[in-house]
Amino acid sequence: MNNLEESYNEALEYLYTRLPMFSRVGAAAYKPGLDRTIALDNLFGNPHRRFRSIHIAGTNGKGSTSHMLASVLQTNGYRTGLYTSPHLADFRERMRINGEMIPKEKVIDFTRRWRESDKEIDPSFFELTMMMAFDWFASENVDIAVIEVGMGGRLDSTNIITPVLSAITNISFDHTQFLGDTLSKIALEKAGIMKPCVPCVIGEASSETETVFRNHAAATGATLKEAYNTPLLTSFTPDDEWGWQCSSPLIGDFHLPLAGEYQKKNINTLLNILNILPDVGIELNKEKTREGIEKVVENTGLMGRWMRMSSSPLTICDTGHNEAGLRYNLHQLNEIMQKRHRHATNAKLFMIIGFVSDKDVDHILPLFPKEAAYYITQAAIPRAMPVDILADKCEANGITIAGKFESVKEAVYAATNCATSSDVIYIGGSTFVVADYLKTC
Repeated sequence: MNNLEESYNEALEYLYTRLPMFSRVGAAAYKPGLDRTIALDNLFGNPHRRFRSIHIAGTNGKGSTSHMLASVLQTNGYRTGLYTSPHLADFRERMRINGEMIPKEKVIDFTRRWRESDKEIDPSFFELTMMMAFDWFASENVDIAVIEVGMGGRLDSTNIITPVLSAITNISFDHTQFLGDTLSKIALEKAGIMKPCVPCVIGEASSETETVFRNHAAATGATLKEAYNTPLLTSFTPDDEWGWQCSSPLIGDFHLPLAGEYQKKNINTLLNILNILPDVGIELNKEKTREGIEKVVENTGLMGRWMRMSSSPLTICDTGHNEAGLRYNLHQLNEIMQKRHRHATNAKLFMIIGFVSDKDVDHILPLFPKEAAYYITQAAIPRAMPVDILADKCEANGITIAGKFESVKEAVYAATNCATSSDVIYIGGSTFVVADYLKTC
């Protein structure tokens, strides 16, 4: 191992072990409020003030929307930063400029500067790594940065920015112990990213959340754009290979390579964002915009969204982990299996699933199909639900288990060895199950 790798691994070890990381340990790492972030921002010279930004929140879809938007901006010639979380296979996925991950040298340098600062700020992992991204974006003179909210919005660390535009993709139940136990409470937390005189696109809303958004926009002076009342996607049909053929009066016909059914709502949200960008000084070319959408995976490294890993057997992984996201996934799986059974009556569905321990799986497991082979596993993080506990919950919900595995790698190996070319393998339930799987590919 060379000196660079040693120094980089040391920096990661510090970040992972010395700072509380929500994705690994859960509630113990959650530090609401902006005081620490503001102190960090002051320490590093307020880097967020040196670039324009777009702020994206939402229960589901904010990652896909952020990546598609960044890809469009990049292909239109803007030097574009992208900050998202959590990462799947590589820490550096969290921060990119024009699709390129932050260099290891920059991670080392920022961590060193923080450790030498002598400031008693006591940040979380998310707060410090977000500041790493902002510091890098500023030093590299990005034209604009797409910033994905970590959790909620009002008290999220990213909310120190004043963007040129913000968006909230949708509202559903997730992280209720922090954001509230009703959709209106969750909506209010996410509406906290609205800023005076800054346009805010709302991707989806129910009658309950719509009232919250409209009232909060009026109170803050934000300009509201309701994408769900402005359909800019006029055609969304399955592609013969993988993905969707789409049409919009805004940019014409294009191919969307992200194959999840849930992307229909995300792409309409994106189109509404794109429609407003010229009003905030960001001009776009239609041809380049289509190219940005079609090359989102290539341009930004997006992974884990209804991602086809193999065609024989068809193997799909997806990071959907809450009730709303899983409903989409399970509906699409059901459609796939129905089509398979028309040609191969013995086609079988293999479900490789695991969850985090603070997930209310008792409300989720009843959604899962009973006629499938379940390979129960757990991700390699402290927050993972132990496989034996998950197995008990599955059995209590009438789910027959084909096998229990201490690692995702073992579960995938076992399922793959049992599956035939006509079968389907689904890997998901938790972002971290997908992350462990991708690390083995």
